[in-house]
Amino acid sequence: MEPNLRASHDELRGDSQIELACLDVRGQSFGIDVQQVREIVRAQALVPLPRAPRLVEGVIDLRGAIVPVVDLGRALGGAPIEDIASARIAIVEVEGLVFGLRAGAASDVLAVAASDVQSPPALVAQAGYEAVRAVVRRRGAPPVLVLALEHVLESVYRSGIEERAREAPDEA
Repeated sequence: MEPNLRASHDELRGDSQIELACLDVRGQSFGIDVQQVREIVRAQALVPLPRAPRLVEGVIDLRGAIVPVVDLGRALGGAPIEDIASARIAIVEVEGLVFGLRAGAASDVLAVAASDVQSPPALVAQAGYEAVRAVVRRRGAPPVLVLALEHVLESVYRSGIEERAREAPDEA
């Protein structure tokens, strides 16, 4: 069985290689396990969904399939991705759900040795930060943070719940 990033860090051993699709968000490189990526397309105009969770920017029509799109900048707690020529949408599948992640650019597909994949620093993990599943060391380059897409999906769910709670009348 070939290890992947869905496995725990302790299960990633030996000469195994892991492939990551790298997306740029405000100058930082984030990796996604290629097994979760269906394709990466040029960013296109989004059709807003009224009353959608705040992290869902809208939908696109991708060859006859309607795909919701999440702005990765906002999902990671920062500013939205600017509408620039290099912007891309990574179409991903998590827990049977297909959605898009809008990023500033798609920079690379990295094949990295499993031995270069480390767990996030203990202080970060103990503080409850779950957006990053792993950190990939690269000689002569900044580390790549491997996204936990399940966390991104959970953030979308929470944003919808928070919106409904704000809209609900107070029952005091």
